[in-house]
Amino acid sequence: MARAPDPSTNRRFATCRTIAALILRDMSATYGRSPGGYVWMVLEPVLGITLLTAIFSAGFRSPALGTNFAIFYATGLVPFLMYSTISSAVANAVRTSRPLLAYPGVTFFDTLAAKLLLTTLTQALVSLIVITAIRSIYVTQTVIEFGTILTGYTMLIGFAAAVGLLNGFLFMKYELWGRVWSIISRPLVFISGVIFLYENMPEPYRGWLWWNPLVHCIGKIRSGFYIHYDALYASPIYVFIVTGLVGLTGMLFLSRHYRELLEI
Repeated sequence: MARAPDPSTNRRFATCRTIAALILRDMSATYGRSPGGYVWMVLEPVLGITLLTAIFSAGFRSPALGTNFAIFYATGLVPFLMYSTISSAVANAVRTSRPLLAYPGVTFFDTLAAKLLLTTLTQALVSLIVITAIRSIYVTQTVIEFGTILTGYTMLIGFAAAVGLLNGFLFMKYELWGRVWSIISRPLVFISGVIFLYENMPEPYRGWLWWNPLVHCIGKIRSGFYIHYDALYASPIYVFIVTGLVGLTGMLFLSRHYRELLEI
């Protein structure tokens, strides 16, 4: 007598199929509407790196690390843009998927997972293209330590997803919060170790900046490119604790209130 399939196994397959379908839909809606959709994903960090390189190379002989301005700013700006894009995508995942949640086979978790996976894979590909291109064009004198870089990106992606989860609830609950967040998050590029090294900041500002998880993430990633840069201040444990607290809080509030918030 044939054994009936395990219901939990069927549900897992259904969830995977749903997430895959949502990813394909988002790819078409987000990047496929115009021929330049995917190109702009690469051009944005390239233009930012070019601008920073032009500005600071005019006033300084060498960057804070190494001898090449482009790779120094790329190892800061590319991860920062990944954080910004992932957190924004996750924050808006449920709200932008309102029509799809009317289908019984689609859950709010499916929409979050699809957005997170697609955005992470896209940004990882962008990072690979930009960093590889710079290292191919210039003599950067960098040595790749994949383990360290992977740790840094894991910290970054986890924190970005956590911020997105909490903001996903706050954006729907409080309309004003979206405007407030756009204002208070603008200085992040200047206080996250993108342009300047954490060690070069004077006290007491350096002590304050330590509490910014992005400083730890970007410092860890940079240390994977510069063999003599240890970034001893970067604490994965601290970032993962903050990520867990923020992410669990956001997931708890979203799971309990997303239906009533979508009806507002």
